[in-house]
Amino acid sequence: MSDDPRFVGRVLRASTRGFDCGNHSRKIDAQHDFGNYVCAPIANSDAVFAVGLIYKVEVKDDQLISELVLGGELPNAILNDQRNNRIIPVEVKVLNVGYMAYVNGERRCVHSLPPRPPMSLADVLACTEDEIYDFTIAFDFFRIVLQASEVPSDDLIAAAIQRAAEIDPDPDGRYRFLVNCGRRLAQDLSHDVKRLKHILSLIHPSMEA
Repeated sequence: MSDDPRFVGRVLRASTRGFDCGNHSRKIDAQHDFGNYVCAPIANSDAVFAVGLIYKVEVKDDQLISELVLGGELPNAILNDQRNNRIIPVEVKVLNVGYMAYVNGERRCVHSLPPRPPMSLADVLACTEDEIYDFTIAFDFFRIVLQASEVPSDDLIAAAIQRAAEIDPDPDGRYRFLVNCGRRLAQDLSHDVKRLKHILSLIHPSMEA
């Protein structure tokens, strides 16, 4: 496994809609949080990266774990060994919300599905704060998340907004960002006030539509 602190996993399967990546339990940390921004190079390109949001993290079971759970009481020594020493497979599912293209050293963010999916075994990395900042200057990717029926879209868009807001060290700046996001959501969900109010309550309890 990569020693890069941004490392999330390696691509298992992918499409232009999203991708799954794999890792193991001893490598799971804040990089794998629900709603985090991640990126992976698309097929046959080292200058274009699919950008996605983590919407599901699965810790897989196996026969030994099933036997231990069904066996009843577990000594602490066995629990600690399983948690700290044994490698348990983890699968991370990602929804693509855009891509980053590097042209002459400059980063261009596009809020549309990437032209090609990442290849199997490509490294998936957590986006840097600069990448998240550039990607979230505009909010056009909201529509991709809101229209994605295969993910918990309301919770996902709220988590992604909160993650982007955390980048600004200034509380006033974070609040302005959340307000601007709320205004954009009000435009995108003007036909569904109930859903809009629910998402706004997840972003900031005191924010009203």
